[in-house]
Amino acid sequence: MAEDETVIEAAREAASSSDPYAREAQTFPVLTEDQVARIKGYGRIDTLPKGAALFKRGERGVDFFLILEGNVEIIDKTPDGEESVITTHGRHQFTGELDLFNKRKILVDGRTGADSTLLRLNRDEFRRMSSTEQDIGEIIMRAFILRRTAFIVHSEAGVTIVGPKNDRDVIRITRFLSRNGYPLSLEEPGTVEGDRIVEQQGGALPIVCTPDGCAFHNPSTPDLADALGLTEELEADHVYDLAVVGAGPSGLSACVYGASEALDTIVIEAEAPGGQAGTSSKIENYLGFPTGISGQALAGRAWIQGQKFGATFAIARGATAIEEDTSKIFKIEVEGGQSVSARAVILACGATYRTPSIDGYEAFEGQGIHYAATALEAQFCAGSEAIVIGGGNSAGQAAVFLSSHASHVHVLVRGSGLADSMSDYLVQRIDRSERITLHTHTELCAVHGDRMLEQVTLVNNQTGDMEKRDVPNVFVMIGAVPNTGWMGDCVDLDEKGFVKTGKAAQSDSGSPFATSAPGVFAVGDVRSGSVKRVASGVGEGSVCISDVHQYLAEVFPDRHG
Repeated sequence: MAEDETVIEAAREAASSSDPYAREAQTFPVLTEDQVARIKGYGRIDTLPKGAALFKRGERGVDFFLILEGNVEIIDKTPDGEESVITTHGRHQFTGELDLFNKRKILVDGRTGADSTLLRLNRDEFRRMSSTEQDIGEIIMRAFILRRTAFIVHSEAGVTIVGPKNDRDVIRITRFLSRNGYPLSLEEPGTVEGDRIVEQQGGALPIVCTPDGCAFHNPSTPDLADALGLTEELEADHVYDLAVVGAGPSGLSACVYGASEALDTIVIEAEAPGGQAGTSSKIENYLGFPTGISGQALAGRAWIQGQKFGATFAIARGATAIEEDTSKIFKIEVEGGQSVSARAVILACGATYRTPSIDGYEAFEGQGIHYAATALEAQFCAGSEAIVIGGGNSAGQAAVFLSSHASHVHVLVRGSGLADSMSDYLVQRIDRSERITLHTHTELCAVHGDRMLEQVTLVNNQTGDMEKRDVPNVFVMIGAVPNTGWMGDCVDLDEKGFVKTGKAAQSDSGSPFATSAPGVFAVGDVRSGSVKRVASGVGEGSVCISDVHQYLAEVFPDRHG
């Protein structure tokens, strides 16, 4: 394995390997005597009898255990409460998966399967060990990623969703959990398991069932996140060095660079890591990925990196207001009534797609009208035509991806072509594909259907000619509306609602990312005049951290005193 190969690439390679031994060895590695001896200096040794509970599903901040003698059983439960031993860790193996890097609720139970001697490390000890003993830390990180991947692939240790797979709320819940790396299985009404759960739980669909027997009927995204412990508990009196609002490419970049440079960092995100880029099926012109990478995969890697360096993520809690107090501390109100305090703020909350002004349009959102083109949405296109509206790279990526699922893809643009707004490699693929047709000067003007979208009407904006088509899935990727409505008068905005920075904001700090409010910076799509590309967003997020350091050194010189 090349020395410069990332841990996540190694984990992906092992996960996809046809050699089950290699996959098993990296998922459940056995440490050497030397590695065990080094870890011993960071924790304490416990001797426990068979059946001793080490941790339970739903707990937060559990310890890391290395087995010196005996074994530890990892236990999942069915919705009926029946126990299933997922795996048993033996001598010189260790417990844990990705939740050991955060304070989310864990997914499984752990108990000793025999009289055992264990080395126990609390979270601080574990983080210190994994960062100091880098070779061991890499083995652990790879194993943790593979274990979470196994949970997702095999639908273990997660929730069961019951409802029609094309229902808007089933899609909403599935997308939220998937983008946050949470294991799930889907049962439709009419299946044996689906009908059993419906009969047992009753009530409205969809139903979300947990292994410990709880059931939630069509929960809101924040309520579900709270119930499953995806939201980390915020300390009311804690003041962070840096609060990053938004977990798109620019926000994640700021998070990773800030946390890795000793800034106490929190990321506030309304849904899941990735932002708008997280909905891209494949980004092929991002440096270092010659075969391309999905937006969700890129975001997932950055999310894990941020946690590795100690960043906190407040997921499913969008920012609602921001103000500065007399001590120059910024207070950010978030959904649910909580707040986050920080000495500096980076606004990386991005932009959303515009929606057409069409009668009845809202009724089909999530019922045939989509704002993302991932495998989740692509499954609904099999055997039917699909429409992609937009002329940017996101629209081009969606059209190319969907052409391998839909019978035919129609790309609609209001102008005369794609060359001015889309990367050439995408333009060429669309031109050459027999399964994609470009419709210039064409707009969506009407939508039709009962519960689900069934037909659309298109209009040529030059001739006025109209055409009705049987198209059950439309992907809308047009324009950009900045997510700045919650900011009030904290920072100056341009005429389109984007955040002014640098000279345009009359900032005298010298930073091109400084806003009109000292201590508040803006990067990525939300910043006025920014280049709307993933790579530029990542660059802005990383470079901005040096400006944050300079601001903190000037305004809070004694913050670590």
